Amino acid sequence: MRLSSTRSVSVIICFLSGLVVAAFSSATKNMPTIGSNKRRRVAVRRGLTENADESNRVGKLEELKQKEIELSKLLADVRREKMFELRAKPLRIGIVGFGRFGQFIARTFAKYSHVVVTSRSDYSKLAASMGNVTYVPLSDPKAFLDQQLDVIVFCVSITSFEDTVRQFTPFLKILVAAERAKGGIHFAPLIVDVLSVKEHARDILLEELPTECDILCTHPMFGPDSGRNGWKGLNFVYEKTRIDGCLLDPDTTSDSGENFVDEFGQRHSVPEDSEAHVEGMDRMERFLSIFEEEGCRMVPMSCREHDAHAANSQFVTHLVGRVLGQQGLGETPIDTSGFQSVLKLVQTTTADSFDLFYGLYKYNQKNSLSTIQQLQAAMDDVVANLNAREKEEQEEREATNASTF
Repeated sequence: MRLSSTRSVSVIICFLSGLVVAAFSSATKNMPTIGSNKRRRVAVRRGLTENADESNRVGKLEELKQKEIELSKLLADVRREKMFELRAKPLRIGIVGFGRFGQFIARTFAKYSHVVVTSRSDYSKLAASMGNVTYVPLSDPKAFLDQQLDVIVFCVSITSFEDTVRQFTPFLKILVAAERAKGGIHFAPLIVDVLSVKEHARDILLEELPTECDILCTHPMFGPDSGRNGWKGLNFVYEKTRIDGCLLDPDTTSDSGENFVDEFGQRHSVPEDSEAHVEGMDRMERFLSIFEEEGCRMVPMSCREHDAHAANSQFVTHLVGRVLGQQGLGETPIDTSGFQSVLKLVQTTTADSFDLFYGLYKYNQKNSLSTIQQLQAAMDDVVANLNAREKEEQEEREATNASTF
């Protein structure tokens, strides 16, 4: 059958149109759109930025390592300079109470200072064996104070602390009067305590000592057992309490001790024109530097805050150790590592005197009583939970038996 010319033309036009559409589709299939162009430009910029960042990082680690080396050298120089200062003007440190803890700190103090110790028992041979240590009988406080001491550390038990301080107070007053007559800057030594309770010690020292005595309240959070391999990393808590007759406000004082309250309740910065203050702060810093040089972690803290923390750490540790010790726990052939830790806790806490444990309780009673009550309540809760679980299981068994029949 023959097609008309008009129809032939139409067929040809349609055929050619199809070819054009197909060609156009093929051509535009891989043609980038406006959106794809934008994404490509963003990707290129990102790649350039990442390349730039990577380029900037080249050598950065080496630069940081060099800074680290320089800081280490600077720190080493500062430490050498500190040691030079300590040895250029060594302190004469007196220790009242030469028991286990007094002997423990005397050995370290003797590396930096001349140490004079006093105690009821005759420790003259032991003191002489330590090298830079001198013994004076406690029965002669005047002879002890005549040793021209810069610092006196009271290393007695919590329960005997108040009586011991009172024993020395009259002799300190005589010393102050004699030194004042000579016209010196310092009329009395810096007094330091190392008790495990701080507000009690602070109150006694402020109440009993002459105002000329500077006061530093401290608590080395370690002893002969925990510190037998050195003091590095062990906590040393302290409060700078009084310098040159001015009380430091423990709540607002910075670590440099720049805030003072005088006897009339007036607040000051560094006491005006006070050479005694400068000397007193220097003496205090020299003493603290011994603990710094031994690697202690220095923790400035008010006595009040210390006691609140101590009840929830030191006292509860001793309390649990004593309670478990009362049960007569001992090693067995099948001990777990956890039980061995429990035995170590018992051994550590019961190795300390009961006087220490009693002192932690009596002289921080507000906080320690709260800790005891919380422990009792916790024990009651644990027992109640055990009883509730047992009752629940019993009820489930009874319900199961009932449904069976």
